[in-house]
Amino acid sequence: MAQLSKDEEAFGALMSVEQAAERAGSLVAPLAGAQNTVLAEADGRVLAQDIVAGLDLPPFANSAVDGYAVRFADLTPAGESRLRLSGRVAAGADASRTATAGVAVRVFTGAPMPPGADTVFMQEDVGLDDGFVRLPAGLKIGANARPAGEDIARGETALKAGQRLRPQDLALLAALGLIEVSVHRRPRVAIFSTGDELTEPGEALAPAAIYDANRSLLRAMVARAGAEVVDLGILRDEPVSLARRLSEATASCDLILTSGGVSTGEEDHVKAAVERAGSLAFWRIGIKPGRPVAMGLVGATPFIGLPGNPVAVFVTFAFVARPLLARLAGAHYVAPTPLPVRLGFPYAKKKGRREYVRVSLTPAADGVMVARKHPQDGAGVLTSLTRTDGLVELAEDLTRIDEGTMAPFFAYGLLIG
Repeated sequence: MAQLSKDEEAFGALMSVEQAAERAGSLVAPLAGAQNTVLAEADGRVLAQDIVAGLDLPPFANSAVDGYAVRFADLTPAGESRLRLSGRVAAGADASRTATAGVAVRVFTGAPMPPGADTVFMQEDVGLDDGFVRLPAGLKIGANARPAGEDIARGETALKAGQRLRPQDLALLAALGLIEVSVHRRPRVAIFSTGDELTEPGEALAPAAIYDANRSLLRAMVARAGAEVVDLGILRDEPVSLARRLSEATASCDLILTSGGVSTGEEDHVKAAVERAGSLAFWRIGIKPGRPVAMGLVGATPFIGLPGNPVAVFVTFAFVARPLLARLAGAHYVAPTPLPVRLGFPYAKKKGRREYVRVSLTPAADGVMVARKHPQDGAGVLTSLTRTDGLVELAEDLTRIDEGTMAPFFAYGLLIG
């Protein structure tokens, strides 16, 4: 397993976000085993095998509109065509014996195309004249007709293994006639908060104590990432019990996720506890908020230690923990794609670390979205997350960013799934 070098420890070298994600990914493998689940319970699950279409979709040629089906060869090339109206086919009807030579057939959306018919005129574009229809010139062959297999052909791969299923994927599976699919097992994620100052919400708050907000944040983010949450409560700042409880969590969980206690203060014991119960791969990343992020193994179980401040927890989970959790779940992780926005503020930062700034968006007169920085940017200010729209990303090599500069923006919806 990858370890920090002595030089990294001595000089406090920071890993980039990408390096951290790559290093973390090298420590985990997708969980073994798969299970069948019905479509009604498959949203958010990760496919364990490719889905190959067992039929054409649509399974037969059909009309895309309410109108009149004809053979294109029967139309007058240079002008309006006049064909006798003969036959009527509704959705779900059998059109196999409907004659089409030299006539127009009344059809409805989803109705099978009569044999030989290849083009459909929309009903609002034609005229009716004593048992005949007048068809305007200019329509192309195949217009308003959906061929069999237009959506997906039989034998084609519809969805690939490793894909996290979305509502639209479930619709495709249902359209192919499937009632269940094979999916990876959900990872079981043990969640701890650490700190003697923490109190469970609902209990009396002692002097100098605070309520634990991080576990509520992580429970929701882990669940949205498709994993099963095992909430193991608060860990107190006692090195021996920390190591013991971390080791106990490995018996039933696939990943251990903590917040707080991974820095180098005298009361930050999680890093030492992990080293006592297992080993560390890294613990400092060039990211703000959230520099102290520990990654390692407790026994053979992967461990991620996030910072203690809730905004840092949010940011580091989104950019470091979530990709690792996706790999553990057997999913092909695709990093969220940011959108460009215009900064409505100047900004100064240290070189060598990537910063994520909480912003709200407002449209400018030219239509470009302008990012306004939240006035309070401390890593413990929860309202800086609840009263903003997302994060602006400022790269490591930047030190001074002028107002009006374009920058990548991640909406919160992209980061929490």
